[in-house]
Amino acid sequence: MPHIIFIHGLESTGEGFKGKLLRRILPGCLTPTFKEFSKNISYHDLLEVRMAQLKSILERENIWIIIGSSFGGMMGAIFTCQFPQKVARLILLAPALAVPDLNPKIFSPIDTPVFVYHGRYDKVVHLKPNRSRAEKLFNNLIYNVVDDDHMLHSTVKKIDWKKLLFDT
Repeated sequence: MPHIIFIHGLESTGEGFKGKLLRRILPGCLTPTFKEFSKNISYHDLLEVRMAQLKSILERENIWIIIGSSFGGMMGAIFTCQFPQKVARLILLAPALAVPDLNPKIFSPIDTPVFVYHGRYDKVVHLKPNRSRAEKLFNNLIYNVVDDDHMLHSTVKKIDWKKLLFDT
């Protein structure tokens, strides 16, 4: 059975709303807190530090289900593109995908099942370029546009997590 990890967004922690909800619904789900966001550290440097932290966690087990939110969704997508054999399923919540670090010229499209939830009222991550990037990176993609904003609080509460994570 795959292990489950939730990767929080840029300014959040593993103790935020989604992390707590997922730990309650999915006992054993890891919700680590990654290096804190600071305006004094560049986006690239923060991503590099957080990716090193993520890899040190994910190297402990062979197969993972990754749930990532926003910046954490980008991290999960990068890891999955680099190591698709280690990821059974990738669930992305308003992920930041239209970024240089996920350039389709760098990564070949992967077959890992990927489920995206993106709020149609998201003012942080723009829907069109994000969806376009997802379609180039993931061959096995279900892209859900929902009536929600970037935080996806309403959507996250409504998802049948056990079905999403474990049904084939």
